[in-house]
Amino acid sequence: METYHRASRAAGIVALLALVALTVLSVWSVLPPAARGDDTPPTEFSAARAFRHVERIGGEVHVAGSPAADSVREYLVDTLTELGLRTEVQDAIGGSDALGDSYGMARVRNVVALLPGRESSGRVIMVAHYDSVQVSYGGNDDGAGVSTLLETARALTAGAQPRNDIVFVFTDAEEACLCGAEAFVSQHRWAADGGVVLNFESRGSTGPAIMFETSQGNAGVVDVYGDAVPNPVGTSFAVEVYRILPNDTDFTPFREQPRFVGLNAAYIDGSAVYHTPQDTPATMDRDSLQHHGGNALALARAFGDADLAVVGRASAGDATYFPLTGLLVRYPGWLVWPLAAAALLGALALAVLARVRRATSVGRLLAGFGLGLIPLLAAPILAQVLWFVLTLVRPGYREMIDPWQPGWFRDCVLALVAVTVLVWYGLLRRRIGPWALFVGAFGWLALLGVVLAAVTPGGSYLAALPALAGAIAGMVALLVRSAVGGLVAFALAGAVAVVILAPTVLLFFPALGLATGGAAAFFAVLLGLALLPLLDYLYGTRRSWLPGAVAGGLVVATLAVGLAVDRFDADHPVPTQLMYALDTDTGQARWVSAETEPGEWTSQYVSGREDLAEAFPILGNDLATGTAQVANLPAPMVEVLADSTTDGRRTLSLVVRPQRSVRLVYLEVDGVVERANVAGRPVGEAALGDESFGILFHAPPPEGLRVIVELAGSGPVRVRAMDGSDGLTSLPGFRPRPEGVGIEGSHDSELVLVARTYTV
Repeated sequence: METYHRASRAAGIVALLALVALTVLSVWSVLPPAARGDDTPPTEFSAARAFRHVERIGGEVHVAGSPAADSVREYLVDTLTELGLRTEVQDAIGGSDALGDSYGMARVRNVVALLPGRESSGRVIMVAHYDSVQVSYGGNDDGAGVSTLLETARALTAGAQPRNDIVFVFTDAEEACLCGAEAFVSQHRWAADGGVVLNFESRGSTGPAIMFETSQGNAGVVDVYGDAVPNPVGTSFAVEVYRILPNDTDFTPFREQPRFVGLNAAYIDGSAVYHTPQDTPATMDRDSLQHHGGNALALARAFGDADLAVVGRASAGDATYFPLTGLLVRYPGWLVWPLAAAALLGALALAVLARVRRATSVGRLLAGFGLGLIPLLAAPILAQVLWFVLTLVRPGYREMIDPWQPGWFRDCVLALVAVTVLVWYGLLRRRIGPWALFVGAFGWLALLGVVLAAVTPGGSYLAALPALAGAIAGMVALLVRSAVGGLVAFALAGAVAVVILAPTVLLFFPALGLATGGAAAFFAVLLGLALLPLLDYLYGTRRSWLPGAVAGGLVVATLAVGLAVDRFDADHPVPTQLMYALDTDTGQARWVSAETEPGEWTSQYVSGREDLAEAFPILGNDLATGTAQVANLPAPMVEVLADSTTDGRRTLSLVVRPQRSVRLVYLEVDGVVERANVAGRPVGEAALGDESFGILFHAPPPEGLRVIVELAGSGPVRVRAMDGSDGLTSLPGFRPRPEGVGIEGSHDSELVLVARTYTV
């Protein structure tokens, strides 16, 4: 058996250090640029100017339908009008079937403004929502998007008139049901002919502005994004993952209509503030705002001057793309399978050549491949164990996807990956042999490239390209029989892996959080396996345990620092979730919490678990509950305005009138409802035909909610009415949260429900 020859250890360490520098460069290249000040030229984007809008928009909670939302809307109209844009308010009823058992609707008032083009070939539609959730100031979500659009509009009006029409849409009730966007898509004249849609969001307080979602057939719009924006950050794998997840933004109603193509962008790090009272202007990273806005302005100009008859249509397929030191590499989707196949064939060829060159044996090759599964499984498992341990130490983490300051804990995950790979390799390199482990590592990368090509084609490059580069480097090393030549080849292959995988690991941490830290750990393992021939230089003839021991020390150190740095306090409170539900039929009231394991503060109110899906359908089942004092809160009234029966079908016209100031109204009608009309708008077919019909209406009109239903039957029916307001402080038995205890970012936190059943 031929001994594995390598260059001097010093040369190998130098190569590793060069890759560390490349890793830093790759990660740095996807970080936000520095915020620009008031001295920025008027035709360019300035975070300082945009932030003044953030301060105005995020000054108070402005949930849809509230007086504060009215004030924000007036500010938008005044600002856009002063810029000379043709501005109007779309007052409409929006609806969505994305809420499961109940159909969501809302009265929305979108602010829509037009910057006309000089010779328009279509419309560029730029979207952000101006409402907040009921407990949040919305400084980031979506003060970031709204201020981005306002500053973009100002910069555009300060320059040359674009070729195409640019429409700015500030939607209402995004948090409630995406109803503002749906109303614009389905009812506004400027949406009738479709166009290019650019949506701007935030799910945190910091981090790069990531282009994370596209329409189908995205090759054309991705090309414009890659060529136009000054700081492109996006990966086709993120698009694939987002298409699988049950998440939605205002981009969804546009994406579902083939007449639109477009892109969706957001910054997502710092998710601990998301939908909480801590989402204030003060928490915003202005560098992130600059990244968001600089890219938005560049896209507005690029699409604003493009031939939208060409780029405004879906392409034949999706592109594969990823960031590369300030650029966006992309290639057509049809190359996914050829590259995955080439990587697999390359790994097989490397295995054959390693055997022919007597670098290893068939038995060791098989062992190397089989044992290569260990780090792929062990590192993600250890990352999840780490999160479990953290939730034991800090139970408040259970209700979070990321701690307030997750940086050191993320470093701990990476150190765990390093321990896994280095200890695994250190234990096996002498028994199995380096070449068998190298080939096994590249084999797993190649196999994963094929699997990803089948499941998420846009993510295949993450494994296939490092595998192909590694296999080629391995064959070069075996053929040239030069230690230095082999080192150079493996260093180049390692560089390919670093520039592809290092930014992905960075982006995966905030995307899924430490609660799912195993995902980031998995891709970090792929990088470790791709670098295995260079990591070999860390091992001498003795003390093969040392690299793993050093990494283990980093695990302990980063964990200790993370626990010391990230603590719950007044500015970073432990999240708690509590609601109140009163059933006037039974005269019973309950405290309700959606916390999986109620914490110390919440446990004062809840002591058991209960299924409330029947009594309070919008709450669901398996919730923590406890007995509450009955508050003097009136239930909503249901009045029958008209009742007729024709051919065995009963038509009921009802009005639901809340008897207090509320944010939402829920109505459930037992029986098969074949048609329904709410507030003058027909309900979508997806919500009809079941044994019961439920409608959740946000920002209901003060005069009451009109509902017309046509039932398949003529007998009496049960009608369950419920309304919801926000704020627990005036309820009997409620004790205010102490300092350091906060409100969880939830659409239901602090919700007060009152329900009553009628038979009509």
